[in-house]
Amino acid sequence: MTIILIVISICLLILCITYFKINAFLSFLLVSILSGLCLGIAPDQLVGTVEKGIAGVMGSLTLIIVLGAMLGKIVAESGAAEIIAVQMVRLMGEKYLQWGLMLTGFVVGIPLFYGVGFVLLVPLIFSISYRYKLPAVYIGLPMLAALSVTHGFIPPHPSPVALVALFHADMGLTLIYGLLITFPAIVLGGPIFGRRLRNMLPSQESIFQQEKTVDQQVYKQPAVGTSLVVALLPVLLIILFTLIPYIYHTDDANVQRWLKFIGSTTVVMVIAIALATYLLGSKLGRSMVKVMSIYESAVKDIAMILLIIAGSGVFKQVMEDSGVSLLLANTLQQLPISPLLLAWLITAVIRGCVGSATVAALTAAGVLLPIVTAGKVDPNLMVLAIGAGSLMFSHVNDAGFWLFKEYFGLSVKDTLFSWSIMEAIVSIVGLVAVLLLQIILY
Repeated sequence: MTIILIVISICLLILCITYFKINAFLSFLLVSILSGLCLGIAPDQLVGTVEKGIAGVMGSLTLIIVLGAMLGKIVAESGAAEIIAVQMVRLMGEKYLQWGLMLTGFVVGIPLFYGVGFVLLVPLIFSISYRYKLPAVYIGLPMLAALSVTHGFIPPHPSPVALVALFHADMGLTLIYGLLITFPAIVLGGPIFGRRLRNMLPSQESIFQQEKTVDQQVYKQPAVGTSLVVALLPVLLIILFTLIPYIYHTDDANVQRWLKFIGSTTVVMVIAIALATYLLGSKLGRSMVKVMSIYESAVKDIAMILLIIAGSGVFKQVMEDSGVSLLLANTLQQLPISPLLLAWLITAVIRGCVGSATVAALTAAGVLLPIVTAGKVDPNLMVLAIGAGSLMFSHVNDAGFWLFKEYFGLSVKDTLFSWSIMEAIVSIVGLVAVLLLQIILY
């Protein structure tokens, strides 16, 4: 009966978001409260469960996600992302345009949220398309594949960061494993699959219009090196401080404390923001007031993402406080299937139903948490398996699907045969890479 209630809860969550069009945060909150009551949590204790769930998940995430959004916003506003893109294309040359755009999507996709990166880089795709007389879908899909994969696998993006916190995984190891998985996924889903789309032409006029804002013309442009350093700094620092204990062994407790402090994700993001404020802000002529307004705008952009993550924390806490987590752990562990494959499958099904990769990942995490807590699977690999599943089954209920369709002027059929298949490829390749990593590591 308990398992049936959990299935009903997930189905109700999907219905609230897809059929009744209720906001994802409110859907999580409503379903969590109803589930808590049905699963036997006392009404007077349920409010405490809700508050505990929000506090538990947001305590370690808010700073990282907010600072990550600020970094991405100033990288975009300063023109650094565009400079990286132009340099990558110039470096690879006309013959390897697809690969240059793929690398651009990867580098720019690390600090930028998917939607921001998409809107920011689409002008470059079309300008290159017009210049070299190549189909926009053919040269653009590799870049968008890289943007999508970094969104699903690489911290400091909200979904992987939230999963790391929920599963008590290691941010540095998750990042390193994620990078190993990212490259085969974007290569197969980007340039290799993209070659088949050379003859795919728009069935209607693209809505895209390249615009140049006055603000972009006023300030100095950052150098290529500066742009790359600021965009990649969080990833480089997290990897560095993850590897230091393996390279440099010390028994000095004071040194260990300082390494742990400086290498923490929060401090790394603070360092990155401080550097970006100077290199992409004041050094280029922006006043502190202007830089702070950019940061304030970034926080507004992610407010709803933070609330959705908070709502998923409530759902997770209801599972724990009702005792369902233990039952789920025992039930799921008895299934004749790899926990990582199970995680991918559950997430993929939810993604196909609700459309949102973030909502799918966080919903699945609440169900799969007991397996991780029981120590039956590497939490870092579980984060990535769920991340891979969250990219599967992108179709007409996904905002990214329509963004791609309208910007590139495609029919629904062509969007399914380009965008949707690309997302399926990166998802499946990601899963296979996670399973291979498990075999290598264990």
